[in-house]
Amino acid sequence: MPDLRGSSPRIIASAWTALPAVLAGSLALAAVSTAAQAMTLEERAELDLSDYRVTRPDASYFDVDSRMQMLASTDNSILLQEIDQLSNGPSCQQLLAQEPITTRLRIPGYYPSPKEWELASQPLFDFEDSVSMLAGSFVATADDYYAQCLVSFLDQWAQHDALTDFHYDPMEPQAWFATESMIFAAGMAYSVVRPEVEGHTQAKQRIEEWLNRLAHKHAKIPGQPGNSCCNNHFYRRALYASVIGVVTEDDELFRFGVSAIYSALSDMTDQGAFPLEIDRGRRATHYQNYALLYLITNMQVIARQGYDIFDLEIDGHSIHDAVDFALTIFNNPEALGELAPREQYTGFLKDNQYFAWMEIYQNHFDDPRIEEFLTQVRPVYNRSAGGYQTLYFMSPQAQQHLVIDESRRETTAFEGLADDAVSQ
Repeated sequence: MPDLRGSSPRIIASAWTALPAVLAGSLALAAVSTAAQAMTLEERAELDLSDYRVTRPDASYFDVDSRMQMLASTDNSILLQEIDQLSNGPSCQQLLAQEPITTRLRIPGYYPSPKEWELASQPLFDFEDSVSMLAGSFVATADDYYAQCLVSFLDQWAQHDALTDFHYDPMEPQAWFATESMIFAAGMAYSVVRPEVEGHTQAKQRIEEWLNRLAHKHAKIPGQPGNSCCNNHFYRRALYASVIGVVTEDDELFRFGVSAIYSALSDMTDQGAFPLEIDRGRRATHYQNYALLYLITNMQVIARQGYDIFDLEIDGHSIHDAVDFALTIFNNPEALGELAPREQYTGFLKDNQYFAWMEIYQNHFDDPRIEEFLTQVRPVYNRSAGGYQTLYFMSPQAQQHLVIDESRRETTAFEGLADDAVSQ
C-alpha cells in the first residue's frame, strides 16, 4: 500500500503507464494552465501512481454480502421501505425488450433545445435506471433472478457493441457527456452482482470486454482545457475508469481513476474550493457539491481496493477540506468571498440525487452536519452514481423515520438531469 500522506502531486515517473493518449495529450493542451492553476494533462501524466493496482476484482463499491445480511434482519423503517419498493422489481422480459443504442449517438445541446435534448436523452436515462434498479432489487431481496437479469441485460448491449459509436466535437460534446454516466452506471451495477452470478462465463466475459473497450475509447478524448479536461467531467470519467478497472482487472484504467483524486486535491484552494467548479458564478455552490458527488464515490471504489485514499493529503489539502467548504457555503454564501456571487442557485438542495456522496462519506466519518442534512432528504437515490445509496450505506441506527418536507421535495429532477449534459 502506498504512503499517501504528504505525497507530491507532480512526481516525474517512468513507471507511469496509464493511458498516454489521455494523459499526455498534445503539447498545446499540456501547455495550458487556467487562472485557477489546474493540473495540466502533462503534469497528470507525470504522477507516479505505480503503487496503485487492482487487488480485489470481486470487491464492489460496498461490501455486498455483509450489507445483504444486515438488511435481512433490519427493523429500520426507512430501509424496510426501500426493501419493500424493490421487492417487486422490474420484469426482465420487459427490460430485455429495450433496444441497445447502436446507431451513432448524437445529443442536441440542452440550452438551445431543451425539449429535443430531453427526448434524445430519455433512452439513456432508462438504461441507467434499469441497471441501478436490478442491482438494488438483488441487494434488497437476495433473489438471483435480478442478478442474472442484469447480466443478461448488459450482455445484450455488449453483443451489440452498444454506445461505442458516439458523436464528439469540441463544440458539440453532449453525446460524450451523456455516455459518461451510462458507463459508470453499468460498471457499478455490474460490480454488485458479478461475483454472485454463477456460470454465465461467456456472458460475463463479453460484458467485461465491452465495458473495458468502451471505457478506453471514451477516456481517450482528453476534453477541453479549462473545463472538461479537468473539471467535474474528468471526475465522472475517472469514476467509470476506477470501477471498470476493478471488474476487468485493468490497472491502467484504475490508475486513471486514481489520478482524478490527485488532480482535484492538487487544484484545491486553501479554503477547500475546487476552482473550476467555483468558477461557475451563481452555480458555484452547486458545482462544488457536484464535484464531490463523483470524487467521493470514486474514492469509495478505490478504498475498497485497500487504499487509505480518504486520508490522502496533497500540499496540506484533503477531501475533508472540500467537504467542509461545501457544507459552509450551503448555509452561508458569504463564505465564497470574492470567488463567486452571493446570490447562489439553491434549487439543487431540493433534489436528493446530488447527495448520494453524503451517504458514503457519513458511513466513514459520522459528521453531525451531514447527518442533519441527510435526515431531511433520505432515502437517497442517484440513478447512475451508485444507485440506492441509503439502502447500501446508511447505518440502521442513524434514522428511523422519513422527514416529509414538501418544500424540499419539489420536483427538480428535470433540471437535475440537465446538469449531466451541460456541466462543462
